[in-house]
Formats: sequence, structure tokens, C-alpha cells
Amino acid sequence: MASDDRGPAANSAGPGLSIGPGPTTRLTSSRTSVSPRALQFLSKESGSAGLLLTATVLALVWANVPGAGYDSFWHTDVVLQIGSWSTALDFQHIVNDAAMAIFFLVVGLEISREVTVGELTDRRTVIIPVLGAIGGLVLPALIYLAFQPTGPAAAGWGIPISTDTAFLLGILALFGPRCPDQIRLFLLTLAIVDDIGAITVMAIFYTDDVSVPALGVVAALVAVLVFMRWARMWKLRPYILVGIALWCAVFESGLHPTLAGVILGLIIPTAAVEPEQRERVRAYGRLAIQRADATRARLASAAVRATVPANERLQDALHPVSALVVVPLFGLANAGVVLNADALSAASSSSVTIGIIVALVVGNGVGISIAAGLALKFGLGYLPGQVRYGHLIGGAVLAGIGFTISLFITDLAFDDPTLQQDAKIGVLVGSAIAAILGSVLLRYLGERLPLCSLADADNPPSLPVGPWIDPTLR
Repeated sequence: MASDDRGPAANSAGPGLSIGPGPTTRLTSSRTSVSPRALQFLSKESGSAGLLLTATVLALVWANVPGAGYDSFWHTDVVLQIGSWSTALDFQHIVNDAAMAIFFLVVGLEISREVTVGELTDRRTVIIPVLGAIGGLVLPALIYLAFQPTGPAAAGWGIPISTDTAFLLGILALFGPRCPDQIRLFLLTLAIVDDIGAITVMAIFYTDDVSVPALGVVAALVAVLVFMRWARMWKLRPYILVGIALWCAVFESGLHPTLAGVILGLIIPTAAVEPEQRERVRAYGRLAIQRADATRARLASAAVRATVPANERLQDALHPVSALVVVPLFGLANAGVVLNADALSAASSSSVTIGIIVALVVGNGVGISIAAGLALKFGLGYLPGQVRYGHLIGGAVLAGIGFTISLFITDLAFDDPTLQQDAKIGVLVGSAIAAILGSVLLRYLGERLPLCSLADADNPPSLPVGPWIDPTLR
């Protein structure tokens, strides 16, 4: 019998999975390390889930107590007037338009960091969640349109395309050590790409009247931010001041003002600072040690801050605010749905409600699994260490928890209170089903019925082999 120079692992059911004739395609990577910054992000998002769930329950109770005034409170107007200029927003839109800009700013910061210096820089690792997320964007929208192809309700096709990162990671946290950090990071990557798609949909398809002069101001302010990044400005205050002006310009332009947060987050620098900044820390630190005074302490403190990228410093300051204050407040302001017999009866026969439920659960589960599975079959990438295909399927169903941005798009898509109520019930029910079913599948498929074995931690990962990858690169 001819010898096989690939070694015994190539013929086993272990690290590799043979797909058709030709070289063995490795579906998993032995990479096991997760960066400290990614772990911090995972921890904060997981902690947000409990508060968001509590806020959601409080909103539902508040909205269903007769005379409690849920709607009247959140629709109380607040008027801001400066000279002849004035604007009015109710409490709900202050949360949705202003406070949620912080949430989207943190999302933009994390996207920028992951793409430039984080986990999304490795194409072979990121291609699977990216293609999976695309499947989770397209199929849910098509399923919803199959239920509601025409009329005003058709505008809700964007509602089921998003994944709630906080709830997703919060549920994964309940699995404890049985859910390795690589799985959380894999699904976080998928959710981030999903957020990019949902934000793009909001900007293109859910914008009505646009002010051209205001858009000109937006373009000018974005140019200022880009110049500041090019000039390697490390101080945060100028970015924040221009960002506030950008929010006002986007608000006046007719685009949703939270897009200002995304734009700012994507532009703030992530690159490491120049080596000379660390030399300044040593110099100013020695001066402060020799003789401490206010000036020397301020210079030493500024030198230390300058050694940390602006993106990381701003995310460190705002992520707790976003995860622990803004997102739960958003849930409290938007999840209050009347669940009496009449509302539930109407929703049970509403094509909007049923379409959202099916799109969230089936659309995400099937769309993500098929798209990611095809990418694996053709050798376009691999799953990171300790992630199995069973985890992917369970995580795909969990990605149907489309709470925060789904409710956000509901407010943009529908003006009719009846359609809003039907859509919100669909989001709540669909997200609950996805959470329960996804948890069961993740436990069963990931632990009891592995569809793909773990990579051999003693061997380095081989490059995937497929029609678009040269086998000689192995």
C-alpha cells in the first residue's frame, strides 16, 4: 500500500473533513487566542442583556397597566429653542435619535477596530461569518416580502434582518465554560457584519425627505474628521465636538441622526501611536517624579493618554454607557406593547406579525447556515478553534433575536400605530422563539451531535482548499 505523506491526521475523522476528491479541507483552525479587547467587548455586551431583558419586561408591564400612562409619558414633547430656531422631540425620539447615537457610535468604533487591527483582519477566519451574515440579511427580507409583498406593510422588510448583539451574547454567557470564547467571537463577528448591513439599509431605504444644503454640511464635517484622522490627532475632544455638529447636520438633512454616530465611530483612529509618544511619557514622568506640580502632572497625564489609540479610549468610556444605560433605556421606551386579547387576536392573523416571526427564526437560521455552509464546502475559509458546524447552526438560529435594531427599524418603517403594534409583537415573539430554539440547538448540536470535529491543537491550521485557492499554498 502506498504511503501517504500527509500523515495519519489526513485520513482520520479528526481535524480535517474531506469534501470530494482532492486535498483535505480543514474546516476548523487551531487558533484559540482571543484578544483582551474582544473579551472586554464580549463581557460588556453580555452584561447588557440582563438589563435589557428587565427593561423589556418593565415596558410590557407598564404598557399593559390601565391608566399607567406609558404612551403619554414617552410622547411628551421637549422643546429646544435658541433665538428664532427651535425643534421639538418627544421622550421616545430623544432616546431613539439622540441617546441611540451613542449606541451606534460604539458599534462604529468596534467595527473600525475589528476591521483594522482586530479579529476581522484575517480574511480566512472572517469570510465564514461575513457570508453567513449576508445570508441572514437577504433571506429574512425575502421571506417577509413573501408574506407582505405590497402595500404600506411591505416597508417592514428591513425589520427582521438585524441581530441583537446584547441578547445574543447574554444567552451565550448562560452556557458558561461550555461555550468557548471563540464561539462568542465568531457570533460577535457575524452580528457586527449584520449591523453593518442593517445600518446601510437604514441609510438607503428608510430616509424620506433629504435637505441638500444640510447634506453639504454633513460632507464638509466628514471631510474635517477625515483630515483630523490623517493628521494623527490623538485628542478626543476635537472629534467629539465635530461629532456633535455632525449629529445636528445629519438631523437637519433628513437622514436618521444616529448615522452620525456610525460615521464618527468609523473615522476615529485605531492605529497605534508613534513611538516618540512613549518617550514623552518617560520624560514627563521623570519630571513629575522630580518635582510634582499641576503643569507637570497634566503633561504626564496627556502623554500617557496619547499612547492609547483614540478609538480604544472612546470605546472604553462609552461602551459601559451604551450597554448599561442606553440600550436598556431604548428597550424601556420601545418595547411597551399592549398585549390584551384584541391585540393578540389581531396579531395572530396579521401577515406583518407572522412574516416577522418566520423571517427572524427561519430566515436567519436557514440563511446563515446555508451561506456559511457553502463557504465552508468551497474552502473559502474555516471556523476558528473549538467552533463546530453544530455551533454554527445553533448560533444561526440564535441570530434571529432581532430586538434592538428591529424595534428601531419598526419605528422608521411604519407610521400606522396598528402596523407598529403588529410588528413589535412579531419582534418579541420571534426573538423569544429564536432564543429558546437556538439555545436548544446549540446545546444539542454543539455538544451531543458535533457535525464537525475540533482542530488538532498540536498542528497548525492548514489553508482551506477550494476552487479559488491554489492548493500549492499549503
